[in-house]
Amino acid sequence: MKKQRQSIRKTLPRGQRTVVRERDTLLPYLLALLAGQSKTSVKALLGHGRVWVNGTPVTHFDKQLNPGDEVLVSHEKGHAAFSHPQLKIVWQDDELIVVNKRDGLLSVSDTPSQERTAWFLLSQYVKNINPRNRIFVLHRLDRGTSGLMMFARNRNIQEYLRANWYEMITRRTYIAVAEGVPEKSEDTVTTWLAENSRMKVFCTDPQHGREAVSRYRVLKNNEQYSLVELELETGRKNQIRAQMEHIGHPVAGDPKYGARTDPAGRLMLHATRLFFIHPATGEEMRFETPVPKQFSDLVKQKDND
Repeated sequence: MKKQRQSIRKTLPRGQRTVVRERDTLLPYLLALLAGQSKTSVKALLGHGRVWVNGTPVTHFDKQLNPGDEVLVSHEKGHAAFSHPQLKIVWQDDELIVVNKRDGLLSVSDTPSQERTAWFLLSQYVKNINPRNRIFVLHRLDRGTSGLMMFARNRNIQEYLRANWYEMITRRTYIAVAEGVPEKSEDTVTTWLAENSRMKVFCTDPQHGREAVSRYRVLKNNEQYSLVELELETGRKNQIRAQMEHIGHPVAGDPKYGARTDPAGRLMLHATRLFFIHPATGEEMRFETPVPKQFSDLVKQKDND
């Protein structure tokens, strides 16, 4: 794997290079280095992947710097602005784009229709920069699921990540509002999943399904709903939705998988954390989004009833 990473590692961009002389934190270091620039503009440099530490792009302003570290601020042109009410670019470089998807937006279409999907919107964005640019699918979120997902910007990165997915993805966390209260406050759910002719995933036996493993933890609850954090060890289609139905506590707003209530007018499932090893740099990248307010408000509201 190390040899393959080296084969796709790109050269560092042109820019201002400095060597850290004493222990510091990245944001104050940059503010002192780039005297005259506002904090907002410096954070924009981080958000657009234009700050590198020891040859690795860094987006976290609180990264610790040690004496001898090399900081590079790229002079190369930043990425064009992207704006859409259902899709936000969280981070991007020449290999990957990480986005925060709203519920209601399809990730990718299985049909040749021109329906606007996350893939379609990002494809239009990168082609506006350069008509030869393309976007490649790595994984999907259901239309009703919101949160973090990523796309590759070239075929080699797509193939490498897909071939080494479980090694490269170090953490995937979801937040769900489940109906009722699970008997155990935390547990590991292991099932074997298959899909029927109606496109619904169901739990079966090892001879007819693929193993799916999730760990869950109840964060808070009331008599009607539970706010549940789920960590995926496998990434099967509709895994969380099928397993929550299997244990008797379907995700609220999910009638296909047994839900009897729809308190928010949406599937109450959100991809809140995505940690992975960057295939070109070897750095662990960590992205998080907050729990949707309507999720936590639902449990709080019921607590106060």
